[in-house]
Amino acid sequence: MKLPELKIGPFVAEIPIIQGGMSIRVSTSALAIPVAECGGIGTIGGSGIPVPELKEDIRRAKKATDGVIAVNIMYAMKNFYDLVMCSIEAGADMIITGAGFSRDIFKIGKKHNIPIVSIVSSPAFARLAEKLGAAAIIVEAAEAGGHLGTDKLLRDIFPSIRKVVSKVPLIAAGGITNGFEMAEIMDKFGADGIQIASRFVLSKECSVSQKFKEAFLKAKKEDIVLVQSPVGMPGRAIKTPFIEQMERGEDVSAQKCKFKCLKKCSYKYCINDRLTASCTGDVDNGLVFSGANAWKMDEILSVREIFDRFVSQAESVYREKK
Repeated sequence: MKLPELKIGPFVAEIPIIQGGMSIRVSTSALAIPVAECGGIGTIGGSGIPVPELKEDIRRAKKATDGVIAVNIMYAMKNFYDLVMCSIEAGADMIITGAGFSRDIFKIGKKHNIPIVSIVSSPAFARLAEKLGAAAIIVEAAEAGGHLGTDKLLRDIFPSIRKVVSKVPLIAAGGITNGFEMAEIMDKFGADGIQIASRFVLSKECSVSQKFKEAFLKAKKEDIVLVQSPVGMPGRAIKTPFIEQMERGEDVSAQKCKFKCLKKCSYKYCINDRLTASCTGDVDNGLVFSGANAWKMDEILSVREIFDRFVSQAESVYREKK
């Protein structure tokens, strides 16, 4: 059965897939554009990059496609407000935000007539987000990559959040690797769509280094571990020599803080430096965030091929919600 569209505010995605907004410079316009062209929601990772760079990348995406372009911005960023406002000024269609919870973002969304999508990991925050005016809510579970807000698995946490969200689309995120799982979470659990990120790292269009992609391709299940982020939240990543250094208790802290990017930082290490290192090819000294099931993926595909596989698999088993 044909998959339903995903409507968020005035915007409609023909395919109910949101591409996760991976920072720093993993989810750029190079990835978001083909995702939007395929009928999904293409997302630019807006955290940890200069405002002018983000603004330029959003404008590049909006010029290249008539599809839906979102920007993901972590609330933990010190310049969260500046990043939000520059995204609005550059013409982003919607703002997706997590890694903390902002009440004021909904006022900004209402004032500037832009949909706000909240990433949550509990029924309490889902209920609050809907009450404050979220246009959609993403339930991000323990299987997700990057910063995690819960240790509960998607199929355990989603039903309790589904019970308290009734007015806006509810999207499932964390560990979804194929269309059969997509259909299951939509059909059996009542999701209105899904968000996937790791699968898009292994796309031809993702602009990360080849070594970054090889880390995904080579990863075994036991190589994907939890690490402590200086943001103050656990994160899920592929084990690298840098992570092994941390596990041995070695000092991996930066000599000084160059970016001053976070509202609160433990200064255990510079997350901006480490994410940038892996993105540009220095995986040994970098942090490679990934979902829990990235080890299941073993090939690099085009974004179009990823969409075609997800849709064909999902529609072969999907049954419309009654």
